Amino acid sequence: MKKIVLTGARGALGSLLRAPLAALAEELVSTDIREAPADLLPNERFVQADLTDLAAFEALMQGAEMVVHFGAIPDEAPFEELLGPNFIGAYTVWEAAHRAGARRVVYASSVHAAGMSETMAGLDTDAPHDPDTFYGLSKCFAEDMGRMMWKKRGLEAVCLRIMSCTPEPQNARALHTWLSHGDLVRLVEAAVTTPVTGFTVAWGVSANIRAPVSNHKVAFLGYRPRDNAEDWADRLLPTPKTPDPSDPAQRSLGGPFAVVPLGESGVAAIKRMSAGD
Repeated sequence: MKKIVLTGARGALGSLLRAPLAALAEELVSTDIREAPADLLPNERFVQADLTDLAAFEALMQGAEMVVHFGAIPDEAPFEELLGPNFIGAYTVWEAAHRAGARRVVYASSVHAAGMSETMAGLDTDAPHDPDTFYGLSKCFAEDMGRMMWKKRGLEAVCLRIMSCTPEPQNARALHTWLSHGDLVRLVEAAVTTPVTGFTVAWGVSANIRAPVSNHKVAFLGYRPRDNAEDWADRLLPTPKTPDPSDPAQRSLGGPFAVVPLGESGVAAIKRMSAGD
C-alpha cells in the first residue's frame, strides 16, 4: 500500500502496531496527542494532533488507503471526558477518512461494547450491543457509525472488539478473554490486508480453549490466532475463595467493568482483581 495512518500511535497497543504497519506500506503516518516517539521508523512520519481536530486529520489522511484507529481514552471515565477523544474523535477519523478517499477504517473497538452480555452466552460477531460503561457506549457509537458509513458512503470498516490484551494473561478471567500481543498484530494485519471486508466486527481474542466468543462467521478475514491462555491455567486457576455465580463481574463478559459505577475506572478494578484484592 502507498500510505497507512495509525492513530493512538503512542498508546500501549498502538505502539505495538507501528513496525508491522510500516512493513505493509510505503509510508506510515503515525499520530497521537502526545509528542513524537524517539524511534521513528525509516518510512514513518509523525503528526501530533488532537482527535477532535477534523481539519488536521483531513490533511494528514490525504492519500491514505487504510486508517488504523487506536486513539482514545482506554478506560471508563466521566462521559464529559470521553466525549471528545472517544465519541467526537471517532467521527473525526471516519469523516476525515471519507473526505480523503480512504478505503477502510480498522477500529479498536472493545469487548465492553457487549460487556453486560453473559460470559456463558457463546457470542458470535453479530451479537447485539450491550455496553457496560460510558466507555463501552463509545465503542457502540463508533461501530454503528462505521456501519452507517459503509452503507451510506461505501467506506469499509473492520471493528475489532479487543478483549484482555496483555503480554501474558493476568488473572483467571483472562483464561477466557486474553489477546496476546502477537495475536493482536496478526488480527490487525488480517483486517488491513483482506481484499474486501465491507462492514465487519471481529472479536480480539487469542486461541483460548475457554474463549466465550467466536469468530467463525468472519473466517474470511484470515485471522488465525496462535496463542492460548490455557498455558497459564495452572498458575491462574488456584483461588482462595469460590467464585460467586451471582456476581455480575463473574458472569458478565465485561468483568469488573460490569459493576464499576458509571464514570469510574474499570482498569483500576481489574488491577485490584489481578492482585487478589
